[in-house]
Amino acid sequence: MKIQWQLKSFEELTPHQLYQLLRLRSEVFVVEQQCIFLDMDNKDQHCFHLLGWKGELLAASTRLVPPGISYPEMSIGRVVSSPQVRGTGIGRELMEVSVKACYELWGNAPIRIGAQCYLEKFYQSLGFEPEGEIYLEDGIPHIEMVKMPS
Repeated sequence: MKIQWQLKSFEELTPHQLYQLLRLRSEVFVVEQQCIFLDMDNKDQHCFHLLGWKGELLAASTRLVPPGISYPEMSIGRVVSSPQVRGTGIGRELMEVSVKACYELWGNAPIRIGAQCYLEKFYQSLGFEPEGEIYLEDGIPHIEMVKMPS
């Protein structure tokens, strides 16, 4: 599957792109995961957004968070893929492109994520290691994970 990747600051997002981004996050995080939470947390404006397009469909996205916003380290959050493209390897490609973009933006330094526990092995396969205790975020078990630079 050919995905067209775009990396944009918040200010660079067009109204159409922002709508598609917030719609996909709501579709997955609120509706599919049945988790009532406020997705718009005033961090988006300080972040870069990786958008993966399959034609007109926003197939996947992450939020690349500068150091000092969510954690002392840079971070990758709001990792999401459309149900229409799951099982195609897009999740792995999304994270690989996200890690590369973080290093290009902020240098070769650790990346910290708050991972849903059921995805721990997936993130370990990408070089992230669990750190700390399991915690609940919006009723979903999470664990912090860190990828040290190579």
